Amino acid sequence: MAVHINSEEHRILRKLIPLATFPSAAFKDLCTNITVEQVQDGIIFKKGDTNTDLVYLLDGSVTLQAEGLVVELINSESESAKFALAHQIPRKIDAVANGMVRIVRLDADVVNNPPPAVYQEDQSYTITEESDEASDDWMTALLRLPLFQSLPPSSLQKILMTLKTAHFAQGDVIVDSGSVVDHFYVITKGQCLLSRSSLADAGKIRLGVGESFGEEYLLTDYPVQETITALSDVSLIQLEKRHFLTQVKGPLLQFISHEDMPEAIKNGAVLLDVRPQRNYESNNLDGSANIPLLSLRMRIEECPRDKQIIVVCTNGKASEAGAFLLLKDGFNAAVLKGGMGIEESDTATEITNPGDNQQDISQGGPLDKPDKAIPDNELSDTTAFGLEAQIETLKAENERLTQCNRDLEEKTAKLQSEKEQAENQCQVLAQQLERLKEILNRLTKSK
Repeated sequence: MAVHINSEEHRILRKLIPLATFPSAAFKDLCTNITVEQVQDGIIFKKGDTNTDLVYLLDGSVTLQAEGLVVELINSESESAKFALAHQIPRKIDAVANGMVRIVRLDADVVNNPPPAVYQEDQSYTITEESDEASDDWMTALLRLPLFQSLPPSSLQKILMTLKTAHFAQGDVIVDSGSVVDHFYVITKGQCLLSRSSLADAGKIRLGVGESFGEEYLLTDYPVQETITALSDVSLIQLEKRHFLTQVKGPLLQFISHEDMPEAIKNGAVLLDVRPQRNYESNNLDGSANIPLLSLRMRIEECPRDKQIIVVCTNGKASEAGAFLLLKDGFNAAVLKGGMGIEESDTATEITNPGDNQQDISQGGPLDKPDKAIPDNELSDTTAFGLEAQIETLKAENERLTQCNRDLEEKTAKLQSEKEQAENQCQVLAQQLERLKEILNRLTKSK
């Protein structure tokens, strides 16, 4: 029996992962072939089962157990119920209904290979096809974003458990220029204004529901160059830096080596250099085009959507941020692993307007390469040259230390994530130990 469009089952199904990401038409088709199953105090599946159907809990509670020991108790109201129950095949544990429960069994091939959603581009907005229900569930809206659709279920589950919500009134400053960003933000309600003091109106971008900010600074540790202000009452979700690095950056970013780059270019890939313009002019890869990182949001439509974009910078950090911006907007982007491997200051303090230094990226290289800036004063004094040399040495050393710090932060975030997983496993083992003690006590009393 099909699930009716206005039923409670339909509402619950629309929030399941990855059904929340399905376009409306595809979701309706899926619902016509779904049968809601009721199970009373019975086995839903057993350890060793090889049936590949994904089982979702709609109502009630289910115990996941191994050898009679409780591993986890899943309630239909919990966040865990948005995911398929213990979906490893063959099954590693038993699933047992506690009283009366309602479940659905879905074909894994259909669920894991949904048709793509329809997107419309309008300046800085990405508008997805509207859902057939006017739901204000921020989690469902989040899962429909291209960025999160690209993540594996294991990462999604960990992300959803660590997200926090925040609310700001109209006019509130959410991120201030010069501050430290330690969260990744996604707008779930309202609008924000991104402005940069170095530009006039061209430096302002309106951000709407589904758009994000903060990722450039989490990936590069650059100083904040912009101010984010609430244009209306705004609701956001926040993901801590360590979770962003391990659960979003790690699974999402793709890297290409220097050895594989020529073959990729031969197959149609283009090079995008996201370093400041002055750095690009002094040294660049043949055929590359330049859009400084902090200009990429404003100039993203200069990039080709029909080709792979290999993002390049000094050491790979700025290009990770550039590739992330492209990926979340639906581009096919990869990072040149390790960057260009040169010594220079790669801080992204330079912003260019659309049209400034504009280049035909799809063809590679600039159309009109601007003249190099000429210093106001030529320094001939040997002392001045000596000081400049010392400054350059200090800049290089600072860049090296900054890189070491970034690497250590990533390792720390990974270790923290592993620590949390170990703590969760310890909790499960402690619960199992208590259950064993109870069983032992009952056996002792029965003798």
